[in-house]
Amino acid sequence: MNKKNKTFLVIAIPAFVLFFTFHTYPALQGIFYSFTDWKGYGNWNFVGLKNYLNVFKDERALDAYIFTFKFAIISTIIVNMISLLVAMGLNSKIKFHKSLRAVYFLPYILSILIVGFIFNFVFTHFLPKIGEATGLEFLSTNILGDPDLAWIGIVIVAVWQAVAFNTILYLAGLVTISEDLYEAASIDGANHWTRFWKITFPLIAPFFTINMVLSMKNFLMVFDQIMALTGGGPGQSTESISLLIYRGGFEGGEFAYQSANAVIYFIIIVVISIIQLKFLEKREVES
Repeated sequence: MNKKNKTFLVIAIPAFVLFFTFHTYPALQGIFYSFTDWKGYGNWNFVGLKNYLNVFKDERALDAYIFTFKFAIISTIIVNMISLLVAMGLNSKIKFHKSLRAVYFLPYILSILIVGFIFNFVFTHFLPKIGEATGLEFLSTNILGDPDLAWIGIVIVAVWQAVAFNTILYLAGLVTISEDLYEAASIDGANHWTRFWKITFPLIAPFFTINMVLSMKNFLMVFDQIMALTGGGPGQSTESISLLIYRGGFEGGEFAYQSANAVIYFIIIVVISIIQLKFLEKREVES
């Protein structure tokens, strides 16, 4: 074994051991316990596929899945629309565009929980007081306390923080487009809309694919924003799958049952990501 291979092993083996110890092994344990009746403590017995079958009969789990999918789809669409618009604005020759890039990225480096608690105060106290002072009824109501509107507050916070990362990726794609293409299109009489659909969007399609897949995956696993803003309430109206798994597994004595739920959800996320990749990559080729 030469020196280069030894150096590689010295670097790789500790990383592999840490990853296996704190990620792979616990995941395998969770899969194992999903076939048992373990409550997180005490003895356990094998129950086969019972936990998996019960997940599909659980109305609370079904409601959590519906809410999570609704939240993820809406947030993914909004965040990519806003990110692309912001990226195109920052990529133009406006004043201070480099400084603005740093400003737009700030929300992404902030703690999700801290941001959530700040917005919790804003929605609960700050905005209602402004609404009362100005007579604006739609601001006077705390939307986090309304079962029909609480999810909107979560979407606002999640999108506000996620826009930064997506914008950076879109900017990376936009800088690869030569200005000569736009100049040639302008000479041919193409307007801004035509240039966007015929030049910009096709050339940044790979970045669009990455953003869509990562956004959907991250929003499907939403947890911190909900915990900080609503705690899953009012009632269970904003309870996501991640929050349900956490509460049932660690607080409700349903460790094995929620482990089965987690396995099902993991499979769903993988399937959705693969479908997204296949569809969007096919669109890249067609464009």
